[in-house]
Amino acid sequence: MKDRALIVLGIESSCDETAAAVVKDGKILSNVIATQISDHSAYGGVVPEIASRRHLEAISPVIERALRDAKLSLPEIEGIAVTRGPGLVGSLLVGLSTAKALACALDIPLAGVNHIEGHIMASFLSDKKPQFPFIALVVSGGHTNVYLVNNYHQFRQLGQTRDDAAGEALDKAAKLLGLGYPGGVIIDKLSKNGNPHAFDFPRAMKDSPDFSFSGLKTSLSVMLKKRGRPFTEDELPDVVASYQEAIVDVLVQKTIRAANDNNIRQLVVCGGVAANSRLRLRFAKIAEEEGMELFIPPMVLCTDNAAMIAVLGEIILKNRGGDSLDLNAVSRWPLVNRPS
Repeated sequence: MKDRALIVLGIESSCDETAAAVVKDGKILSNVIATQISDHSAYGGVVPEIASRRHLEAISPVIERALRDAKLSLPEIEGIAVTRGPGLVGSLLVGLSTAKALACALDIPLAGVNHIEGHIMASFLSDKKPQFPFIALVVSGGHTNVYLVNNYHQFRQLGQTRDDAAGEALDKAAKLLGLGYPGGVIIDKLSKNGNPHAFDFPRAMKDSPDFSFSGLKTSLSVMLKKRGRPFTEDELPDVVASYQEAIVDVLVQKTIRAANDNNIRQLVVCGGVAANSRLRLRFAKIAEEEGMELFIPPMVLCTDNAAMIAVLGEIILKNRGGDSLDLNAVSRWPLVNRPS
């Protein structure tokens, strides 16, 4: 198994996207995502119970579509990869139960995959791939972590958020400002017409490798209370551009510092917030200035997707074989070294 390509079906259901993909030899044959944005927008965030129900409704059609797009039948699948955690347990269980049932029925191996590691491995799905070792910033609505990645199974965490994740801070700001959901996408769009230096928002823990964004959100809340009225349509672009810049500044500075401290010249930026246009621009600029190589997955591979789960699953199945069907979902799963 180690020396030949495997056809792997990946399944992802950790939050509010139901996804399935087929990968062979590190190449995407299909990648299907069913989003739940319209189901959660009225609440300004993901409602776990609603997410689980929508996964149940979508999982079979999404898998069928992934197989159809790959021009394959289910018996041609040679391995299953599924997100085991971290994430919402109810959502994870939908994907995990489906994956275990398929692995059992088809008598093929199953790999339970770490969602964070999947985001890092998304960078290997492009034509231009990073070389080990590299620094990885995983930045999303649920995670903000910096890792030194030595190979496919060796990671050292260099920094993490102490409270809110960067994507969460963007969503909460959008909710405070009455902008709607998903907040990060709306703020990114509005910011393009704003001055990122119009307002002076705090940058917390400047000398620490860790992150903190709860104070940033509080500063916006205090600003709104002092004003006693909402920002006007003309003022909003400057406000959100400045707020976004405070987040981008910290993400860029701490990631570059981690790379320089460890004498690493390759950077991977991944996760949902890696789709942010300002973050991509700032990283591209500083990477060029510092003589570093930058790897950011295409937009469709920044958000939660099953292609990243499948490509990681193929690596795991080739190197150490499958997991037991007793595998269970875990809401918290720190990314640590795993057996090679």
